Amino acid sequence: MAFGTALTGLNAASEALNVTGNNIANAGTTGFKESRAEFGDIYSVAYGGINNRAIGQGTQLQAVAQQFSQGSLNNTGNALDLAINGKGFFVFNNNGSQVYSRAGALQVNRDGVVVNALNQPLQVYAPTNVSNTNPTFNQGSLSDLTLSTASGKPQATTSVNAVVNLSAKAPDLGAGTINPTDPTTYTYSTPLTVYDSLGASHTAVVYFRKDTTTPATSTTQGSTTWDVLTQIDGQTVTSNPTQLTFNDNGALTSPSNGNISISGYNPGNGAAPMAFTLGLNGSSMFGDSNSVNSLTQNGYAAGRLSGLSISDTGVISANYTNGQTQALGQVALADFPNPQGLQSIGNTEWAQTYDSGTVRLGAAGTGTFGSIQSGALENSNVDLAKQLVDLITEQRNYQANAKTISTANAVTQTIIQMA
Repeated sequence: MAFGTALTGLNAASEALNVTGNNIANAGTTGFKESRAEFGDIYSVAYGGINNRAIGQGTQLQAVAQQFSQGSLNNTGNALDLAINGKGFFVFNNNGSQVYSRAGALQVNRDGVVVNALNQPLQVYAPTNVSNTNPTFNQGSLSDLTLSTASGKPQATTSVNAVVNLSAKAPDLGAGTINPTDPTTYTYSTPLTVYDSLGASHTAVVYFRKDTTTPATSTTQGSTTWDVLTQIDGQTVTSNPTQLTFNDNGALTSPSNGNISISGYNPGNGAAPMAFTLGLNGSSMFGDSNSVNSLTQNGYAAGRLSGLSISDTGVISANYTNGQTQALGQVALADFPNPQGLQSIGNTEWAQTYDSGTVRLGAAGTGTFGSIQSGALENSNVDLAKQLVDLITEQRNYQANAKTISTANAVTQTIIQMA
């Protein structure tokens, strides 16, 4: 009896030592979760009653339970290194089936697909709207994340917004025609860059001429008018209206919306004819100097992929050399009712089982899911100091059980010698 009981103790100590050794071996493994050996005693149960004199028959391994506590985050500076700060697992495509991991060391394979070291594609939600400010994603299905090396598409200028100040002290040039080659025919000019439908840049120049002050009509008494002329690449284009009116407080009153329609220029490079709105709303006539207070336009040239950025909600955006960004997808996260019921399949990956419960998919920062940190990896959650203490404990347990065997052997030998 004592021999068998002690033998179960030796086996238990050996199994605990194996678990501790595995933890120590993976102390540096990204995303690794330490395991804990859980034991239960062996007891003979007599049917039909309670045996108050029954003696336990040793111990047995009940489970090796992984501990899914948060590991510390290690900053790497690599944008494709991802860590989850909180609950959740990354989802990877393993030849058509889903596997789950906390290890987010990613790379791009030769096909442009973002994968882990096992060449398993990271699963994301595909974008349904790639707006720079408010992208949306299809969270009804998962897809591989693929980086396109194609150039970012250009966008033709359709809107220019300029807030200018025209000098209130500028001399009145009287009625006349603006001649861009003759500086005496205009009061002020400002250049701006616009783009055609193929992304080629063009230089537009807006000329202002103060032509008539204090018109005679009573409805415009105290107002000042300025003529406007626009050229693109030295060619005069159609603009309507061609006159601005400021009241005696220096505020722009006409056109009422501050917009001038610009059209009639053909770039001649295969691009569509250019047409855009020149918005001057907010412009003024103050002081004694001309200036441009702000100038924006919505066109841009074609761009090359220059890098990636990943937000804490897992939105992956491509950055292009033309200053534009485009959403490529949102990292999908998974969670389970019972993570300890997951099946460990090696390489710090787990598979869903009946005990784990049905997978719940979502996005970082929603529900119970944690946030995503780009440029970082989650370290193993193994506490080396605790594991070393456990080694001492397990060694003593082994020695104590071995002592039980040697003692039982000595007793047996004594009995044999007495016979």
